[in-house]
Amino acid sequence: MNPPLDKMARDALRSELLLRREALLATLALHQGGESRVQHARELLLQDGDDAPQRDADREVDLAFTDHERHELADIGAALQRLDNEDYGVCTDCGADIPLARLKVQPQALRCVGCESSQEARKGGVTHVGM
Repeated sequence: MNPPLDKMARDALRSELLLRREALLATLALHQGGESRVQHARELLLQDGDDAPQRDADREVDLAFTDHERHELADIGAALQRLDNEDYGVCTDCGADIPLARLKVQPQALRCVGCESSQEARKGGVTHVGM
C-alpha cells in the first residue's frame, strides 16, 4: 500500500501537468503555424508539386501527430480535474494506489503498472508505461 498523496506531492504533479500542457500547446501552435487542424490539413492538401503520394503520406503522419498531441492534452486536462479529487492516484481498474514514482513519470496515469500492462495486452499493443 502506498501512502496517500500529500499536498506537496499533488502540487508538484500539478506543476508537471501544467508544464507538459504548455509544451504541447506550444508544439501544436508551432507545428500548425497558428492554423486550426482543419486549416492546416487543407494547406497540406493544396501544396503544389508532383509528389502527391508523398504529400498524402506526409499529411497522414502530420494528422496522426496532431491527434496524438490533442489526445495527450485531453488526458492532461482530465488529470488536472482529478487532481482535486480523492480518486486521483487511484487505479481505475483495481482501486490500488498508483505509486508516486509512476505518477512522477506519467502524472495523467489512470492505472497502476499491472493493470495498464493487462489493458495493453488486451488491446494487442505495447506502450511504454512509466514505473
